[in-house]
Amino acid sequence: MVDLMKIARTEASGGDLLGLLGSLFEPADIRPAGYPDAVIWQGGHPDENVNAVAHSLTDAYALLGTIAAIDILGLPFYAVPMWAQYRHDLKLEPLSWFGHMPCTSIKWSTAGDAYVDDGSGKKVVVMGKSGNAPLRTQAGVYCNVRPYGPITVVRCMPALPYSQDRAAFDVSAETGVIHSEMNTPGVQIAYANRRFLKMVHETGHLGRVAFKPTQAMEDGVNAGLLSWLLQGTKFNIGRKYTVDGYVEHRKLVDRIIALLPADFKDGMDSWSGQIEQHIADTNYGLLLWDLIQKQDTIVIATDLDGDRLTDLLADVSDPLRAYGQRIIDHLGVDAEMNDLWGEMGYTTGNGRDMTSIMYRIKGPPIHEQTLGSADAMLRRLLNGDESMGGTKRPYDPRIHFVLIRNAYRDANPDNQALHSWLDQALATFDEVYSGERPGFLEGYEQLVAAIRPWGT
Repeated sequence: MVDLMKIARTEASGGDLLGLLGSLFEPADIRPAGYPDAVIWQGGHPDENVNAVAHSLTDAYALLGTIAAIDILGLPFYAVPMWAQYRHDLKLEPLSWFGHMPCTSIKWSTAGDAYVDDGSGKKVVVMGKSGNAPLRTQAGVYCNVRPYGPITVVRCMPALPYSQDRAAFDVSAETGVIHSEMNTPGVQIAYANRRFLKMVHETGHLGRVAFKPTQAMEDGVNAGLLSWLLQGTKFNIGRKYTVDGYVEHRKLVDRIIALLPADFKDGMDSWSGQIEQHIADTNYGLLLWDLIQKQDTIVIATDLDGDRLTDLLADVSDPLRAYGQRIIDHLGVDAEMNDLWGEMGYTTGNGRDMTSIMYRIKGPPIHEQTLGSADAMLRRLLNGDESMGGTKRPYDPRIHFVLIRNAYRDANPDNQALHSWLDQALATFDEVYSGERPGFLEGYEQLVAAIRPWGT
């Protein structure tokens, strides 16, 4: 077993975390392209039939939970050190290492306002904040796909539609960057639109478009790229934008098209499905109806609006259940809405287990998860009272096991033995955590005893 408290104390005190973790793992046998001196570790039980996944070792419980889970499971893995102080000291280079790992990866996002040592003893905000934006840019990420119940949001990234200054608006013929007050890479937008259409075609789910071409010129180009992609396909378009973005912005859209691979639309002539085009502002109301009616839906939105949509969706199920309970109580019925919720076929929780996948133009995808209050929870562990006098519950590490299962299934799509083992490991976790939630260290000990590691 690993001394998790020693790791937590070392991080919290600004000690030699790199040396401590480096003593737990071996140097890896691979390096990200272009970074021969990158610090990459490997561990777990080697298995030539299992493609290893790369873990980002970030901060607080994202770090502790990952180390605990990989020790419990024993799967072959790679690990990239990139906690706040380390990536700050190396001027964000670890983000490039992680972004160029040639394997399916898991990225944890933690608080973006962490303080670090500037090298002279002063505290400063960590360079690059949470590191999300520079990592995505360096890794060639073009979208984030986030499923939640019947709703899946395809979030173009980076794509921030703000521009209303026509004189400043242009598209670079050399790079495809849509330039105005913001810089939106049009090539990535084209890939995100194609991914959206491919998902609608393959799943048969309703496709909703959440752009606002009448208000932001970037989204006029976005809508133009989508219009061009739809040409020659078998998609049925229900509600349409009044103005066709490809007609309105053809010259600018063609500059982006010229930068795409020649085979970019190959095979799309057979794609089909139902597409509805809406102004971005109306989509949250529509998605609420989709949630209530259990309508399987895929919605594409810009980075800005996609972030808002997923945040709102993550929060809505709790108030819906609370409102349902009020109706039940008002009618004097002896029932619990939380029980009825599942009986009625609703599958959304409270959003804390909302995972997502970032797709890269080159390389396998990156599975992503956010731990917003990981630093506060870690302080409670270090202070010796995780429950804060019974007012809080200890940290629930389930999301680590869910994310690891998703990533290894993605990296090993045909390994049914591995899939079954991962499902059983998660079921065992749920047995251990089914009653009163154990403290983090107690839960770790119980899981070590209950789960037989892979390859042993």
